[in-house]
Amino acid sequence: MSEPYTIHHHGAREGVTGSCHELRLDGGAGILIDCGLFQGEDEQTRGEGRLEIDFETGHLKALVVTHVHIDHVGRIPYLLAAGFDGPIICSEPSAVLLPLVLEDAVKIGFTRDRRLVEKFIAHIKNRIVALPYGQWHPIETGVDAPRLSVKLTPAGHILGSAYVTCRIQSEGSTTDNGPRTKNSLHILFSGDLGAPYTPLLPAPRAPYRADLLVLESTYGDRVHEGRRERHQRLREVVERALADRGVILVPAFSIGRTQELLYELEEIIHRNRARFAAKGLPWEELEIIVDSPLASRFTEAYRKLRPFWDAEARARVRAGRHPLAFEQLTTVDSHDNHLHTVGYLKKHLRPCIVIAASGMCAGGRIVNYLKALLNEKSTDVLFVGYQAAGTPGRDIQKYGPRGGYVVLDGRRYDIRAQVHTLSGYSAHADRKDLVNFVRRMRHRPQKVRLVHGEAQAKAALAKELEALGVEVD
Repeated sequence: MSEPYTIHHHGAREGVTGSCHELRLDGGAGILIDCGLFQGEDEQTRGEGRLEIDFETGHLKALVVTHVHIDHVGRIPYLLAAGFDGPIICSEPSAVLLPLVLEDAVKIGFTRDRRLVEKFIAHIKNRIVALPYGQWHPIETGVDAPRLSVKLTPAGHILGSAYVTCRIQSEGSTTDNGPRTKNSLHILFSGDLGAPYTPLLPAPRAPYRADLLVLESTYGDRVHEGRRERHQRLREVVERALADRGVILVPAFSIGRTQELLYELEEIIHRNRARFAAKGLPWEELEIIVDSPLASRFTEAYRKLRPFWDAEARARVRAGRHPLAFEQLTTVDSHDNHLHTVGYLKKHLRPCIVIAASGMCAGGRIVNYLKALLNEKSTDVLFVGYQAAGTPGRDIQKYGPRGGYVVLDGRRYDIRAQVHTLSGYSAHADRKDLVNFVRRMRHRPQKVRLVHGEAQAKAALAKELEALGVEVD
C-alpha cells in the first residue's frame, strides 16, 4: 500500500545549502520545511535562478522554519513574492530572531528604503506563529485530505532551532504520542542537529519514533573533539597565535557561532585571569572585537532569551557572570568605525581577536579584514564552522596552510597568515551524534533520507546507518 504523502526537495538534497523540503499529502495540500539561500557551489550550480522560487506555492498551507540561519530562511522573501500566503511556524526564540535575519536579508538583497523594510518586517511578524516546543499544531489541509499536525523539538543547533515531526492521521485515528497505529505516520525533518555540549544550548534528544527521517549529513564523515578538548584547543590556538602579537581573525555567523564563541572566551578569560595570553598581555586585558551590527543585535536578543539557555549558562548568570557582555568585549557598529578599526589594525597589528561575519568569508565585514591582514605573517585566521565548497573560506582553509591565495571581490590576495580549523566548535552534529540520534529512537525509522551534505559525508553516514538495519535513501 502506498503512503499518503510524497516528499519533494527544492534544495539541499544534493548539496549542503538552500534547505527547502516539501511534504505533500494525497489530495494536494502541502507544507514547506525551510526555504533557504544557496551558497558557494550550490549557488553557482543554480546560476541566475538561484533565488527565484521554481515550484508551485498555491497548495502550500504553511512554512515551518527549523532555525533562522540564512541557508534555511534566506529565500522567504522570494517565497512570499511567489504568492505564498500561509503562516510561518517556528519556535518561540526563532519568532524573535527571524525578523532580524530577514530584515538584514531584505536590506542586502532588495532595498534599504526604511519604509519598505519596515512594512515587509511587519508583514512577516503578522505571519509568524510562535509554537512552544513539544506542542502539536494542526495544519488545515482540506476536507478530503489526511489530517496533518506538526511539533517542534529542540535541536541544539542554535537558539530556537528545532527538528520537526509531522504527524499524518487518517480519519478515525486518535493517537497522539503512543506507538504507531496503522492510521498514524510520523515524518521527521531534522533541520540542523547540534552537537552535545554546544554552549548555551541543551543537547538534542532523540524522539520516541519516526517512520521516515529526513536527516542532515553535514559532518556525516567525521567525529568532533569533545568539549573539554575543543575548549583547551581554543585556548592553546589563541595563545600560540598571539605569541607574535598579531591579530586573530575569526569568520563567524552572526547568529549562533558568534554567541557561542563569546561564551567560551568569557570562560577562558575567567579561568585564566592570572595567566598571560601572550608575553606582556594578560588574558584579562585581551580585547575581543565583534565587528557586526547584526551580530550585536543577535547577541542582545540572546540575552533577552535567557530562559531558553541551558542550565549551565543560567547558573553562570546567577553567579554574577555575564557570558555575552563581559568587560573585554568591544562591539563595532557603524561602517565608519569598522573602516577605522581595519585601518588601525593594519597599521599597528595590535594583538586582539576579531569576530566578524560572514562565516564563510563570502561577504560582510570579515572580507575587509582579510584584504588588509591576510598578507601579514603575524595574522592568524581561525575557522570554527563549516566552509562550503566554492566559498572563499573553503579556499583559505584549503590553500592557506600551503601559502596559497584567495580571490576576494575579484582580486587575488596572497595568504601569508597562519590558518587554523577547530572543527569541534561546529554547531552541527558529527557522524557519531547523527547515528545516535537514530539509534536512540524507541521505534526506528523504516527509511532515512540524507540531505544537507556533500557526497562523501552522505556515503560515510549511510554506511553507519545501514549497519543499524535502516534503509538509507
